[in-house]
Amino acid sequence: MVDFDVVDLPDVDHPEVGDTVPDFTRPLVDEEFWENVALSDLYADGPVLLVFHPMDGAFPATYIWNEIRDREWQERLEVVGVSVSSPYEHKTLIEERGIDSRLYSDPGAGVAEQFGIDWELDGMEGVREPWPAVFLVDTEGTIRYAWVASEWPDFPEYDEVETAIADHV
Repeated sequence: MVDFDVVDLPDVDHPEVGDTVPDFTRPLVDEEFWENVALSDLYADGPVLLVFHPMDGAFPATYIWNEIRDREWQERLEVVGVSVSSPYEHKTLIEERGIDSRLYSDPGAGVAEQFGIDWELDGMEGVREPWPAVFLVDTEGTIRYAWVASEWPDFPEYDEVETAIADHV
């Protein structure tokens, strides 16, 4: 049995439904390679489900991506992840978990900071990562669904995300 404490997270000022999503460019990783890609380039081609998750290898990241894979959301829209993990770690996670999505590498947690959802990891000075969060972005860059964790660990309301996808895709 995994032994961990559940931690309440403070309220944060993150983007909400109706807001324009913050744009960024970072390495976007798939099973073969990575390249710098702007988020706006992705949603210009169709709706995007942006999934912030803990570093690869942490059990919440595995649970989140297993659920997304099993629900086959990537068959209906572009699903991309964001974490502090390196492109090399992302390639391993994609391969090991059978993920059919691409993952942004954000080692400095700058994207999470833009979204207001970065936090100091386990009290380690200078080590930051994003809170689990999900944002559904339409082709104009408007957020149509937003969920941000309120405790650690916490997981998206998958049925709510699925309803939002059905309503906006």
